[in-house]
Amino acid sequence: MTVTIVGSQLGDEGKGGVVDLYGDAADVVARYQGGDNAGHTVVHDGEKYKLSLVPSGAVRGKIGVLGNGCVVNPETLFDEIDTLRERGLEPDVRVSERAHVILPYHRALDGIEEEEKEDLAAGTTKRGIGPTYEDKAGRRGVRVGDLLDPDTLRERLEYVVPQKKALAEEVFDKETGEEFDIDHLYETYREYGERLAEEGMTVDCGTFLQNRIDAGDNVMLEGAQGTSLDIDHGVYPYVTSSNPTAGGATVGTGLGPTVIGDGEVIGIVKAYLSRVGTGPLPTELGGVEGQTPDYDAADGAGDGAGADEEALATAIRDEGGEYGTVTGRPRRVGWLDMPMLRHAARANGFTGLAVNHIDVLSGLDTVEVGHSYEFDGEEIFTMPPTTEQWGRCEATFKSFDGWPDVDWTAVAEDGYEAIPENARTYLEYISDELDAPIYAVGVGPGREETVVVENPYE
Repeated sequence: MTVTIVGSQLGDEGKGGVVDLYGDAADVVARYQGGDNAGHTVVHDGEKYKLSLVPSGAVRGKIGVLGNGCVVNPETLFDEIDTLRERGLEPDVRVSERAHVILPYHRALDGIEEEEKEDLAAGTTKRGIGPTYEDKAGRRGVRVGDLLDPDTLRERLEYVVPQKKALAEEVFDKETGEEFDIDHLYETYREYGERLAEEGMTVDCGTFLQNRIDAGDNVMLEGAQGTSLDIDHGVYPYVTSSNPTAGGATVGTGLGPTVIGDGEVIGIVKAYLSRVGTGPLPTELGGVEGQTPDYDAADGAGDGAGADEEALATAIRDEGGEYGTVTGRPRRVGWLDMPMLRHAARANGFTGLAVNHIDVLSGLDTVEVGHSYEFDGEEIFTMPPTTEQWGRCEATFKSFDGWPDVDWTAVAEDGYEAIPENARTYLEYISDELDAPIYAVGVGPGREETVVVENPYE
């Protein structure tokens, strides 16, 4: 069977930890979209592993697959594999031959275009993700399978590199170097192809996964980013370049929609909201310079936020470690946004929820939730279709009594009933509003610091 893990918000919900939590029952963990912009942290035997491309399950000895919906930087891939080997692990990673390859010119153009966009900047990690997906859609991309065939690789590069060089030099008036040199790129990526072949890493993803399912294996499908960063269903243009939603799991692996639909789809919810990048955020607390609209660096506030909100935002950010795994940038934080979650539940069809970081909110007298929006004089309960409309929404808040800071490790050992009563009330509100049961509750960074209510594989 399959279990699909989906971020329900704006990324950074703790998906890697949930994959790790349920990973023991999975034989294969496959990523279905995104690239090395998708930082996640896994804690195993007290060791912390920060990964941006290798699927989380590889840390625990599972087969990790990068599906055809991913964009793959071979340099990052092999750096992560080599680092894990140096730490005593032997990750088994397979890569779809249909996945597209991130090349140095993609990264160069990503940085150039982000500077040029200014107000429309999406907070990109400048890892070349968007430009690679652009080339995929434009039918000028280089796929992993092309790296295995030197003649095809040369042909692809001779077609696309002059276009990219002209774009950088003639449109953006930038100097170019070896990242736009056909011979250099050919030799470098031919060698990557040789290593992929020597280590037997490439697969026909859909066939590989279906054969494993037919043989009785459990397959976990891992999404990167979150629903509101989906290029179709997110807050466009402040989005990623692929589909993190559950529909992306079928397109990005080659498994049929009925296969995905027959399994479980678990929505990962952070108990509050966080994100990196510009654009609206109706439940935001405080602000982050360069990201929050109308942020005033002099008084440390955005959109009318006061000193108390700014202090609360900083406290949550520090307690929750809300700094990008890949970039180190501070994330914007806010109260839970229920219209955003209702949108995610509809778009993904969640069969269960995992709610993380309720420990971060402990000790507060009151915990707020954006229950609905006021939009042009009307109360609405889900996100409007355009980001401009979303920016006109004002959150209508619902208040919950706070819960104490307790021994969360003991809570994880004792089970759901050991969670403080007010926190359970908060969790049950989320479950009722999204019409999906709570499968797990994260109360700390380690796998053992999770209250497991349901195992989706049982």
